[in-house]
Amino acid sequence: MIVLKADKISISFGGLKAVANFNLSLQTGELVGLIGPNGAGKTTIFNMLTGVYQPTEGQILLQSPKDDALQMVNNLKPYQITCLGLARTFQNIRLFKELSVLDNVRIAYHFNVKYRALQAILRMPAYYREEAEIEQKSLELLRIFKIDHKSQELAKNLPYGEQRKLEIVRALATNPQVLLLDEPAAGMNPQETQELMQLIRFIRQKFKLTILLIEHDMNLVMGICERLVVLDYGQIIATGTPAEISRNPAVIKAYLGEEVAIDA
Repeated sequence: MIVLKADKISISFGGLKAVANFNLSLQTGELVGLIGPNGAGKTTIFNMLTGVYQPTEGQILLQSPKDDALQMVNNLKPYQITCLGLARTFQNIRLFKELSVLDNVRIAYHFNVKYRALQAILRMPAYYREEAEIEQKSLELLRIFKIDHKSQELAKNLPYGEQRKLEIVRALATNPQVLLLDEPAAGMNPQETQELMQLIRFIRQKFKLTILLIEHDMNLVMGICERLVVLDYGQIIATGTPAEISRNPAVIKAYLGEEVAIDA
């Protein structure tokens, strides 16, 4: 079943067409990689899928959690798209660095609290009851990812790899059906990257997620993705399995350039 579909989406900034006629369909439970050279338009696509940018052409469709029908989300705001089950991380970590690890996760649960503003102001029983449930859920998520013992530390004091992990935990707290990971291995050493590969596999299985991944680390991409979409200058130049993509002449050309004959 299709959970996310981009149908011929394009976007222009002034006279520059950053992405042109991009098509993508994600099936339930897939783990797909979106790769390409720097400046190919990968993060721009993530920004369109999550409502940060509005496509100038085409449609973005997301499976509704109510009836499983595809719903157009082009004109929705980012928080509305999050409520429908599409969450993301960022290329540059965007934690609330002056808040605790626990509060970073608690915030993600608050977009669908059931108590009313007046109940919160007056500190009524419904407020305390739901806040206690949110704290318990947040600590359980942190426990799954083995950082619950640092719940009271400031997010900025975590090691880099754990900050990456916390950003994923915060995204999972929104209860997504689709998770977009924007270069999660950026800045990681080889050991941390190997641990991240295991973490992504675990997340997919534990939370029954569909995952779309942007990554430059080819070992990671080739090791965990079932299907790859390759972008260059805002256009898809190849799709296929990791084995097919690794042998594709257009992909090799995009990454390495063409051989140039030099006259003696």
